[in-house]
Amino acid sequence: MDIDSATDRSTPISTQEKEKEKEKEATKAEPMNTENAEDEDQEETSKNEDNVEEKPDAPLTRKDEEMLRKNKTLAEFLLLMDHYTPIIPDAVTDYYLGRTGFDCDDIRVKRLLALAAQKFIADIATDAFQYCKIRTARKYCEEARRQTPFPIQDKKTVLTMDDLSAALSEYGINIKKPEYFI
Repeated sequence: MDIDSATDRSTPISTQEKEKEKEKEATKAEPMNTENAEDEDQEETSKNEDNVEEKPDAPLTRKDEEMLRKNKTLAEFLLLMDHYTPIIPDAVTDYYLGRTGFDCDDIRVKRLLALAAQKFIADIATDAFQYCKIRTARKYCEEARRQTPFPIQDKKTVLTMDDLSAALSEYGINIKKPEYFI
């Protein structure tokens, strides 16, 4: 039976659909040989970079599509790292990575780690600045309640160890000095 005659002429059939139908009919007509079946199964399944088996005809699941998208964006991002100069110099990154035992020759990975360290430092500085703003706002409110005749004119932002230790404690880093008891 011809595929074109079985379907309505008003709906066009793509060549891929025709090939799939022909393959299905051919597999139904041929007797199964166990040695050939194993070879065909190995050819049909392909492994991507994450060792996830996929069949070319099977639709991708949402999880597989997400992994492929992430791999694609990571590869594109690593290509962008070739031309990116991070704020933390490569020599400093190499020194500290060497001290921790990290050995990698790919400069893109090192720059990616430098970018992650830069973001970590920026997040800590932003959090410490927020703690500083809260502390100074509290100080101004207390003075307004006391109604001092001379309000504080100093509007400089000063990063204190208290602000920094509060910001770092959110990330699980304790830099507070131990209390001294007399």
